[in-house]
Amino acid sequence: MLKSREVLLVGEGNFSFSAALSENAGDDVGVTATCYQNEENANRQESAAVNIQRLRERGSTVLFEVDCTCLKDHEVIKHHLYDCIIFNFPHSGRKSGVKKNRLLLVRFFQSAIAVLKENGEVHVTLCNGQGGTPCDSPVREWHNSWQVVAMAAEAGLIQSEIRPFEYDLHQGYQCTGYRSQDKGFHVEGGLTHIFTRSLPYTMPEKLKSERTIGKETVCFEIPAELSEYMNRNFLSQQSHHPVRTVQEQLLRELKSVWPVCTIIKEFPELVTCWPEKLQTYDPNLTHSEIYWIKPTDIYIFNQSANGQEESMNDQQSFTGSYALRPSLLFHAQEITQNEEFSPGTLYAVSGLVFQRVPISPSRSSAFHQLLLVGMFPVESQPIKCFKDSLESLLASYGVSFELVQTGPEQQVWMNSKMLPKFGRITSLPSLASDREGLQLIVVSINLDHLATLFFGISDWRLLWSADPRFLQHFELNPLGSFCPFSLYPPSYKHDISFWMDPDNFEEMNFHTVVREAACGAVKDVVLVDRFRHPHMGHASLCFRLTYQSSDRALSHSQVFGLQCQLRRLLPLRLHVTLR
Repeated sequence: MLKSREVLLVGEGNFSFSAALSENAGDDVGVTATCYQNEENANRQESAAVNIQRLRERGSTVLFEVDCTCLKDHEVIKHHLYDCIIFNFPHSGRKSGVKKNRLLLVRFFQSAIAVLKENGEVHVTLCNGQGGTPCDSPVREWHNSWQVVAMAAEAGLIQSEIRPFEYDLHQGYQCTGYRSQDKGFHVEGGLTHIFTRSLPYTMPEKLKSERTIGKETVCFEIPAELSEYMNRNFLSQQSHHPVRTVQEQLLRELKSVWPVCTIIKEFPELVTCWPEKLQTYDPNLTHSEIYWIKPTDIYIFNQSANGQEESMNDQQSFTGSYALRPSLLFHAQEITQNEEFSPGTLYAVSGLVFQRVPISPSRSSAFHQLLLVGMFPVESQPIKCFKDSLESLLASYGVSFELVQTGPEQQVWMNSKMLPKFGRITSLPSLASDREGLQLIVVSINLDHLATLFFGISDWRLLWSADPRFLQHFELNPLGSFCPFSLYPPSYKHDISFWMDPDNFEEMNFHTVVREAACGAVKDVVLVDRFRHPHMGHASLCFRLTYQSSDRALSHSQVFGLQCQLRRLLPLRLHVTLR
């Protein structure tokens, strides 16, 4: 009979658990039960012979002398892939310490992954306190636990679920094998840790792109650190992404107060940018926060004498400096100059913006921004109206509003505990100078941050996860709080220090190299020490990097490899001397 699900149990003692599982699971589940001892020694355990007979009567496979650390070498097991692999109360034997048991776990996980189906699960049940997760009660010190999540990460597995070990559901189950004896473990309070595969890390690469600005078609390279953010289409009509859900909810509520027109046109991510333009649209942005772009080619289309368009390659044709747009405010003038633009209506446009910011748990170098543009009578106090309306919508999500008066001008900042100034309400007098009695109001909001607040997403990097489980959650439950599919990811801290020339070193370039070398696995970077030589002129910096991933397995050995990759790239890219 063809089985719909195949289960492999390793490290069985008296086979009481596998016998009970086989009887409870149903006829469409195939059970393969194995133990480390030979058949003669296994049968010496109390009730083992009876349980083995129960298994065989149900058509289950029973195997002896199976080493769970090299499953792919077993003559029977290597020809199968399993939906679920179970290891209850692993122990390396006798009075072995935590280090030996961690090593057993690592070798088991690495062995299990070779015979596990793509969407399969690995179940490991440990005594209370052993796993090293917050679910243990009491929680042991990390160094005194088995660090089960970190050990599983060595095999590319993440912990997707943890639940109490329900031994009473398995009739006749008797735990044995404590310290290699015919004695039981303390199963009360035991926890079953469930692991699944995660996606691997990939080194980011530059992307070739081209955009048309006026009569110019500009060819350029998108920086490697931004490659994962491009062409994701989170805001498309078919998308179930939480960023789009937040945008649609917000616009739906605003439509009950003002007429709202959503602009369908896609504005280019590449813009021409000057310091004066920065000051006009967003005076809070600095030169170092802009992703400046050096074109690889520029094609200019001119009208020929016979009316045909001719292209001309000209690297000297700069009409300004090119940059990836740091804000959608750069498109505000084009919106107001459209012939359909009329006072009293709110015009909405959204898209990706790019800002060079330090690596931190709160800010991303690329995010989706919502821009609202409208012209309203000055006497209606539009800035206050927008503040009151948005405050009523967002205050329950922990958003506060700060009114700032600068001379005659007002602006309102939207703040959260995690990220201050993630949104702004202000006016642009320079774009409304010819409209007497009217005020041009612009509202810009970081939709990504708003999505993390709406859905309780603890790490903004999850919004960009390529793991299908992230989007599947919102397809099934569009408005529900997010439930992580990777629980209690381990965190690792590494320091890196180097000598540099203070006159030629830009800290943002360091963050760029870290993003690329660590493949996005660094969650936070903090400068912990700075020293300047009193005579030589050069200086030393020491940064502390926190490695942690909310959607991918991250192990000790992987972090060591990423840190080595960073140490290799830093001297090549920034011309610093490692200490």
